[in-house]
Amino acid sequence: MKTIRIKVKPNSRLSELEEADDGSWLARLKSPPTDGKANEELLTLIARSFNRPKSAVSLKSGASGRIKLVQIEGL
Repeated sequence: MKTIRIKVKPNSRLSELEEADDGSWLARLKSPPTDGKANEELLTLIARSFNRPKSAVSLKSGASGRIKLVQIEGL
């Protein structure tokens, strides 16, 4: 199990995930930060990027903030 720190930028032109030099991650998301849409897109993007099922990815903290801790099972 691995926990990663992600800074989220919603309302971007495209969805992408990239790793910073310090080991944290930056996620640009198309979805707006309303009704949990950005969080859902984030979990889907992480699952796809790490080749894990979506059920193996969960939001550990930061549901309403820009900095989030995401837990990935099986890594």
